[in-house]
Amino acid sequence: MNFEGQAGSEAGRPSGHLWAIALLLVLAASACSPRLWAVNRLGDALAGAGSGWARDDDPELVRDATPFALKTIESLLAESPRHRGLLLAAASGFTQYGYAFLQQEADEVEEADPERAEALRARARGLYRRARDYGLRGLERDHPGFAARLAVEPGAALAEMQAGDVPLLYWTGAAWGAWIGLSKDRPARLAELPLVEALMRRALALEPGFDAGALHEFFITYEGGRPEAMGGSAAKARDHFAAAVALSGGRRAAPLVALAETVAVQRQDREEFERLLDDALAVDLE
Repeated sequence: MNFEGQAGSEAGRPSGHLWAIALLLVLAASACSPRLWAVNRLGDALAGAGSGWARDDDPELVRDATPFALKTIESLLAESPRHRGLLLAAASGFTQYGYAFLQQEADEVEEADPERAEALRARARGLYRRARDYGLRGLERDHPGFAARLAVEPGAALAEMQAGDVPLLYWTGAAWGAWIGLSKDRPARLAELPLVEALMRRALALEPGFDAGALHEFFITYEGGRPEAMGGSAAKARDHFAAAVALSGGRRAAPLVALAETVAVQRQDREEFERLLDDALAVDLE
């Protein structure tokens, strides 16, 4: 998982939209305005602001501001429920917030305060599920009945997808996988893991280089985090690691951390684990 702006293929910096957002808020509130038009234009502006938030160098500011942005997106979706950009922004935003600010904190406080850690994970589970549902709604917009077909015939359902669907495929799969990852005591959730794999493999087939290797980062964890007896493969994880590093030009720490936390841990290879994390800390994120 990566909070470095993966939603960004359709995104721009938020500062350039501020005047338009202010004007459109006035129009949307006016009884004599074309309300839906205004809502959709405001939705376009907000949906396009995602990568600017993700690039901000003040994580506490982002943490404090993101809930308002996400609730604004949801309020606009209530007015324009089929707005593709807003559905993508909701899927990516809730996933990233759940991981970066809830699940990560849960891991940090686990030893000192296990009750708080569980409460944070419960919140993260809820946000991941919400993100998954927004992603499915986005895919349903151009492919009616997709969710129902995915459950019965995933191959046929995913064959309809095109390159333009890759961002929604990725964020739907990422949210769903994260939800399952925090639901290991729920067999019904674990049984859905093949659907996540199918979403991600279709996205990978359509656009292998999506977001500088984000799909390969997913498969480092997916292949490397499972024992071989359960279908995992350290060799495949390393192949995806090499692809992710090449696509990112070595400018992302996520592939290094993913390989350390999966393959190195599975092999109990302390030397490789420490080397990978040292390399991750040395990555220049600017």
